[in-house]
Amino acid sequence: MEKIANEADFRARVGTDGLTVAVFKTTWCADCHFIDPFMPAVEEAYADRLRLIEVDRDDLPDLCSELNILGIPSFIAFREGRELIRFVSKLRKSREEIEQFLDRAVAVSAEIAPK
Repeated sequence: MEKIANEADFRARVGTDGLTVAVFKTTWCADCHFIDPFMPAVEEAYADRLRLIEVDRDDLPDLCSELNILGIPSFIAFREGRELIRFVSKLRKSREEIEQFLDRAVAVSAEIAPK
């Protein structure tokens, strides 16, 4: 997963025509570390449909404030710079829940894509 280090890179990645899902995490978050072992396989499974990027909430606090990122990890799907949907909950996220969210993100993105 590509790690985003600054706001300009974030805006460039989410501003593309394709579907980009930003995963907001931190180094001290136990629930963020819980998803680390299976996220590479998830990323590989969805590689033909979306791009995953990682944002450390502590590195980009102004951006995260603008996007109202409170709980982590948080997942937000973007296309052409617009937020499509997000997956935020205070509970630990399972691989199945993340994949269900990604499936919904792909479906929503397909609905708004030019025909």
